[in-house]
Amino acid sequence: MIGRAAFALLLLWPAAVAGQPLQQRVEAKLAEAGPGPRFGLVVATEDGRELVAIQPEGRFIPASNTKVFTTAAAFAILTGLDAPDAQGGASVGLEGPPAAPNVVLEGHGDARLSSAADCRVDCLGMLADAVAARTKRVAAVIGDDRWFPDERWSPGMSWNNIPTPSGTAVSALTLDDNELVLTVTPAAPGAPPRLDHLGYYSVDNRATTVAGAKSDLRVDRLPGSLVLRISGTVAADAAPQRLRLGVDDPAHYAAWRLKALLEARGVKVAGAAAARHRALMPADDADAPPPSAAAPGPPPLARLTPPPLGEDIAVTNKVSQNLHAELLLRRIARVRGGGSIAQGLAAVRATIARAGLPRPQYDFSDGSGMSTYNRIAPRGMVTFLRWTAAQPWGAAWRRTLPVAGVEGTLASRFKGTALEGKLAAKTGSLNGSAALSGFLTAKSGRTLVFSLLANDVPEGVSVSRAAEQALLLVAGEN
Repeated sequence: MIGRAAFALLLLWPAAVAGQPLQQRVEAKLAEAGPGPRFGLVVATEDGRELVAIQPEGRFIPASNTKVFTTAAAFAILTGLDAPDAQGGASVGLEGPPAAPNVVLEGHGDARLSSAADCRVDCLGMLADAVAARTKRVAAVIGDDRWFPDERWSPGMSWNNIPTPSGTAVSALTLDDNELVLTVTPAAPGAPPRLDHLGYYSVDNRATTVAGAKSDLRVDRLPGSLVLRISGTVAADAAPQRLRLGVDDPAHYAAWRLKALLEARGVKVAGAAAARHRALMPADDADAPPPSAAAPGPPPLARLTPPPLGEDIAVTNKVSQNLHAELLLRRIARVRGGGSIAQGLAAVRATIARAGLPRPQYDFSDGSGMSTYNRIAPRGMVTFLRWTAAQPWGAAWRRTLPVAGVEGTLASRFKGTALEGKLAAKTGSLNGSAALSGFLTAKSGRTLVFSLLANDVPEGVSVSRAAEQALLLVAGEN
């Protein structure tokens, strides 16, 4: 039996917990994630008064919270985001002897060029139509991505991400998100599954269809290789799986697809698909003056005008599209110089400096957050978010963030809670790191600005519930 004194203590315990400072109770919520994770959290009012500050100056890997800085810098630096993207569209031209010219497909940083059969806007097929209307015999088909220097991956990205859509190569000539789709369909037990794909990659199919088991399929490809190895098992009663694969040379892939589209239109292509790249040069350094001119290509037969770039920035943030964020960084760099990573990062750092962040609070090596070299302090993130809210473009930029329980990477989070529809924030996850930073509406109706970062998360551990409970606690008491 419980003694009277002990019973009295039990009765007083909820009141004692409720009487603890808010920060201690938030720390207790975060501790529910278990041992291992290292948390940083700052929650502040719009005027900068901090309500919670846990490791506020700690330097954390921000993962896709990096996109906060890239996309906000785009709003601060680029113009015409609401107008059709006349600068970014791909073009096609002919060069060489008129009897058998080369076809040159030139990219200018657009992220949305498509070769899909049902494409209606920003379509590679439209450029193929322009060539087919001019000639029925060509030599080679060349993909030209010299608008940016050849920096397909940023420093600090894990090499094992390269074959995946998360780490597909970056190029001024981007097609189909620089991804390929491989469809795996089960066959009879004991037989290899059927593989349907465009044929850009050679496939070594070592997988087996099995009965009465779960699918356990593995896809391997060495960086730079055009050979896929498919191994493991596929359940005989499983639905077809659509696997998305990264592309290492997007300019070559785009030329390869255009060659196929031209041949489908009756154009005889005598040569092969090829690519033209521009090597990184001293002129692409962060502090170099802008180049006198871009790498010249042939006069265009046709040039596409994609939808407004602002629409793509919204997609980039809401679904956390890595490739599009990296292309945006390089487009920012074109304003400063030749389109290099260094020039893009210099422009982003200049934007961050205008927001008033001390230099030790941040370091960035890419535009998407795939780099493990990136760092941000929670206090620095909150300072930057507060600065964006005061900018003329701040409200428009904030609308690009996912909304809790509604859309994008937050569609399934905070469902049925007081913050459903009342929190707009950028998510992030990478190699034992998780992040959530943005704005929330508290119980009082006030807007709070927050940054919650977690690093050193052990494998198999999720910090999402603890993070959400911590933010719900703060929102409910303010």
